[in-house]
Amino acid sequence: MRFMTGCITFLLNGAPRQLPAETPPGMTLLDWLRGPGGLTGTKEGCAEGDCGACTVVLEEADGHRVPINACLALVGQMHGRAVRTVEGLAGPAGPHPIQRAMAEGDATQCGFCTPGIVMSAWAHAREGGSAHEALAGNLCRCTGYRPILDVFAGLADDGAPSPTPPELADATFTTEGQVFHRPATLAGALMLRAAHPAALLWAGGTDLGLLASEHRQTPPAILGLSGVAELQALAVEPDRLVVGAGVTYGRLQRALAAAPELASLMGLLTRLGSRQIRGMGTLGGNLGTASPIGDMLPPLMALGAEVVLASARAGERRLPVAAFLTGYRQTALAPDEIILRVLIPRPPADAVLVCEKLSKRHDQDISTLSAAFLLRVAEGMVTEARLAFGGMAATAARAPQAEAALAGAPFNEASFALAAEALRQDFAPLADWRGGAGYRQQGAAGLLRRLYWRLARPDLALEVQA
Repeated sequence: MRFMTGCITFLLNGAPRQLPAETPPGMTLLDWLRGPGGLTGTKEGCAEGDCGACTVVLEEADGHRVPINACLALVGQMHGRAVRTVEGLAGPAGPHPIQRAMAEGDATQCGFCTPGIVMSAWAHAREGGSAHEALAGNLCRCTGYRPILDVFAGLADDGAPSPTPPELADATFTTEGQVFHRPATLAGALMLRAAHPAALLWAGGTDLGLLASEHRQTPPAILGLSGVAELQALAVEPDRLVVGAGVTYGRLQRALAAAPELASLMGLLTRLGSRQIRGMGTLGGNLGTASPIGDMLPPLMALGAEVVLASARAGERRLPVAAFLTGYRQTALAPDEIILRVLIPRPPADAVLVCEKLSKRHDQDISTLSAAFLLRVAEGMVTEARLAFGGMAATAARAPQAEAALAGAPFNEASFALAAEALRQDFAPLADWRGGAGYRQQGAAGLLRRLYWRLARPDLALEVQA
């Protein structure tokens, strides 16, 4: 296995761009664009992936346009990709039709947020879906969004084909104080993982990217996994979903359209960050960081999902998600292993999956509390209950006492009230700035009680948004 030491190469606004060898691979794409790249249309706002001022678009070979936060993406991650910035939209005849529509529709005032919104609009014109969802990651303090939404209502795809980025082999980029490994194959990734166990495993980087963007740290060694083809595998099988650890949430969303029994999980994904975050963030990264509030962890536990790990030393091994998470920000991942894929069972035909999230904002917010419930009911009795919560302990976890209270009980309001009380035996939640222990305990109990009404009275409007 040979790793080429050379220059970061990608397509920028349709044209090949090779960066000087001394370019730090751990520099954020935003810093490079506004500095050496000389493209200052992309703005810096929060440097946390929240405001969307730095939105640029990845042009995929299959035609998809993926908005991302340039403040969280590293230059090394762009190797072999195709990036479009706001400067790359205008043509010989002048501004792009979307840019004209924003200006003529009074959809811009101070203008600071406008380039990022234009890029989100350009991607949305192709990808479709809800305008609300497309704009959830773009903050505008001036317009109140009404004129922006009016522009979005009239968007049309320009039909421009995606450029074809070059196929690149395994590469390593080295500058003073930092080395960035970018393998293109699983074999290369496992070899590097064994040789450099202290290197940070970097998939989408929507969590770890804050080290560079906000904390201005320079990790000495990074093993970038976004180019490993085997980690991008995604299949919807009759009994399960097989999701490569490098599959982004955005791709997972599209796959879930073929699994209507997982509609509640699809709904949860639309509230996981923004389109920009879902364009980079991965399921493997969510597991690897082992956040106690990881939104995807309770659904994986409720469904009985498994994690497949791989190493050059021992090959593959499988663990239930609950066994993979060993403590606060701790996992069972060995120093020479990487997460290869996640196996997500499809619910049985007689089961229902309900995913919940409590947060201060409906969109683009970290959960105070998350939950997922898988329930089976037959002849008026609860035959199976799997109840998983995030934000209630050092890691996401099942609620065995509440499950025991429900299993075999009549399907009625009283049974769910008893299960809600049993949660006090399962969890002693912590208090932090997102919510107190009492709030979390009451919130978890309320979600469990609401589960009954969701199933017994689906005609009721049980959401504040409703």
